[in-house]
Amino acid sequence: MTMTRQDADALRALQGLEDSRSSVRLRAAMAVGTAPDPRFVGKLVERSAIEPEFFVRDMLTWALTRHPVSLTLPRLVGEVRSEHAQARSQALHTLSKIRDRQAWPAITPAVLRDADDEVARSAWRAAVVLVPEGEESALASVLATQLGRGDRETHLSLSRALVALGEAVEGVLRAATTAPSPHVRAHALATQRLLRDPDAGFEFAIEEAKRVVALGGSGEEGR
Repeated sequence: MTMTRQDADALRALQGLEDSRSSVRLRAAMAVGTAPDPRFVGKLVERSAIEPEFFVRDMLTWALTRHPVSLTLPRLVGEVRSEHAQARSQALHTLSKIRDRQAWPAITPAVLRDADDEVARSAWRAAVVLVPEGEESALASVLATQLGRGDRETHLSLSRALVALGEAVEGVLRAATTAPSPHVRAHALATQRLLRDPDAGFEFAIEEAKRVVALGGSGEEGR
């Protein structure tokens, strides 16, 4: 059977995704996204799970968003259950970009509490984009269980996710300001500050919250 020009281009792009040079992989991902083809979806998802370069991963995500949701969604939802952290993280990140709420059932409490911080951060970002109307309070309750977790980047990511839910988080944040852990209390207070004043910098909010906790306050006194 004679190979068509389209088939030859597809083969070249697929081979390019496996090249040892990141610049070649980047161009290949761009080519795949520019000329979407159902044959690419599986390879794009597989490559996302192992691609070491951030910019290439981002281009792979973009390429996947260019393909029909009917093809990408089932593959990505399957990856959310992968044993490999990067596969889970990238699938969640891509689902947050596709923004199709059919993916919501994949964002389980277990996924939101994933032991890997990068996966959890991706899950939080996806959750606030995909959450159906009326489910915001339930999501806020699960996210609040992660207050105080991880490093500064993780704190900031969770605070942003909670703030994106708006009024739905007020009750759980108020409860968290009296938690036994000073880390949880400080994180809750900083998130409250950002909720009230989105223009406040996170560093300022967290330092202020730490001072309040150190003095034994809950942050309610000055309201």
